[in-house]
Amino acid sequence: MPSTNSDSHSRRYFVDRALPCSSTVCGASSRLASNANRNKPVIALLHGWGMNAHMFDTLAELLAADFEVRALNLPGHGGRDALPHNTLQGWADDLAQQLPQQTMLLGWSLGAQVAMRAALDHPRKIARLIVLASTPRFVRSEDWQHGMEEADLQEFGAALIADPQATLLRFLSLQTRGMQGQKTFLQQLRQMLQAAPQAHAEALTSGLAILRHTDLRAELPHLTQPTLVLHGASDTLTPPAAGAWLASALPHAQFTGFARAAHAPHLSHAQEVAAEIGRFAHG
Repeated sequence: MPSTNSDSHSRRYFVDRALPCSSTVCGASSRLASNANRNKPVIALLHGWGMNAHMFDTLAELLAADFEVRALNLPGHGGRDALPHNTLQGWADDLAQQLPQQTMLLGWSLGAQVAMRAALDHPRKIARLIVLASTPRFVRSEDWQHGMEEADLQEFGAALIADPQATLLRFLSLQTRGMQGQKTFLQQLRQMLQAAPQAHAEALTSGLAILRHTDLRAELPHLTQPTLVLHGASDTLTPPAAGAWLASALPHAQFTGFARAAHAPHLSHAQEVAAEIGRFAHG
């Protein structure tokens, strides 16, 4: 099983392989394992609205043999303090500061919008990009039919103010709607959500504002990193058509859909997602 090191910013996963015992090796086994981990390519994983880095525990275990996996927390999430200014730009700059050069970055949902902003603004930090269950624009408009009604998002924001805990639990249900084995995965999501401190109210409200106002469509031609777009065919939060459009608009993108996945393919189809990541990394 992979080991983990964690703080409020991130969780790191690595495989500590057993070494044969000798006077020169046994005492240094942990150091050698750490050195071996540093020789692996880095993949950073960034969660979505209201969630935390534990959402990637399953996927990280599958990736740890081949990557140095760093699951990061958004500002104000997972025990982190919120930023003085919680905007898409601020969160993207905060993310870039945590990444080594030439990182492969995976963003999920809102995390992918932050990741795309970071990839546009900090191209030397991000060598490859993976967009999981996300969209360039979350809200529907006259020229964008692949989104949520703005009124529904505003209603969600009002419910958040009235009862944050109930609203987050409702959001988990929306993420698993249409997924085979929904009850099992919903329980898994609840456990992961409760494994870290609840996101700060300021970060939750700011995250909804980011979702309401972000529109990256015009800038996508400038996002030149190789990109893998992964999407569930049963996703009701970010329609699969949004993912397909995103892949077609990016200069160097490929699209993979999962027929029976919803908004969390990394949970319901963890093996398949890990395999796609491996192929993309070495392709």
